[in-house]
Amino acid sequence: MNIKESIESVQKSFRADSDPFPNDSQSIEDLRIKYLGRRGLVADLFSGMKDVPVEGRPLAGKLLNELKQEIGSAFDSQVDLSKSGAPNKGESDYSLPGLSFPIGHIHPLQQIMDDIKSIFMDIGFSVAYGPEIDDDFHNFSALNFPPEHPARDMQDTFFIDPQTVLRTHTSNVQIHLMEEKDPPLRYIIPGRVYRNEAISFKSYCLFHQVEGLYVDKFVSFADQKGILEYFVKRMFGSDTKMRFRPSYFPFTEPSAEVDIWSEKRGQWLEILGCGMVDPEVFKSVDIDSNDWHGFAFGMGVERICMLKYGIDDIRLLYQGDMRFLEQF
Repeated sequence: MNIKESIESVQKSFRADSDPFPNDSQSIEDLRIKYLGRRGLVADLFSGMKDVPVEGRPLAGKLLNELKQEIGSAFDSQVDLSKSGAPNKGESDYSLPGLSFPIGHIHPLQQIMDDIKSIFMDIGFSVAYGPEIDDDFHNFSALNFPPEHPARDMQDTFFIDPQTVLRTHTSNVQIHLMEEKDPPLRYIIPGRVYRNEAISFKSYCLFHQVEGLYVDKFVSFADQKGILEYFVKRMFGSDTKMRFRPSYFPFTEPSAEVDIWSEKRGQWLEILGCGMVDPEVFKSVDIDSNDWHGFAFGMGVERICMLKYGIDDIRLLYQGDMRFLEQF
């Protein structure tokens, strides 16, 4: 019997012995020793390679390695089945629990974004979206940013070309809305924004904002205060303490920032900026500020998410770590 016939004989013998595959550990071990042991049938075949003519060794070696791989794979498959709790061939245990399938989760940022939209839609706001790549006019000039403002610097903004940027805020959509629609307007504008910032535990090169715009006749800062107070109580709880603190933004006047009190940290934490739409902004979109008034506000979704869930590192929201995401 030549080496090729010997290999085929061992192959047929193994296939007969492993159909069905043994289902107890001792029988499996006996089968393994018979074929893969140090003195097993496969080892004997390798020992016989010295008697194979030189010109026949490449083919014989290939066939022998394929046989060893086939037998080894059969044992590996049986080990995998044992670990998974699946029944052996010819055996079924219907008392075992079924295989569990992982259930996905909505990302915490998307949860917060959905909550914000739901809160404002409940009080009559519509949702609008706009371009993430925009021109200087809509991102800066129409919003009353002076030419020397730091936000126009390449250190803070991603420029596509001298007149085109990755938007630095969703406020650019305010301008598009007021150009395309006649007042009254009541919109929130969610979306991604981009800043040329170093990545750290508290900052990232992209994040999400929700902008709000309300334009109508006889609108006052008191209206804005009431709406934002409603939002804070819905988002963080009815017992949440909040305050309005004077601030400055180029596109609103007067302007303010809203803080909430953190019992855990024992300090006030800023959550959003707001103010009455500056007449210069109305002028840039041909709306008469004598007839129409409005307010705007903007909040960082990541910041709201981190405060609500007690997250202390913004990078966790972007790393895709399932150990973190499965908590939500």
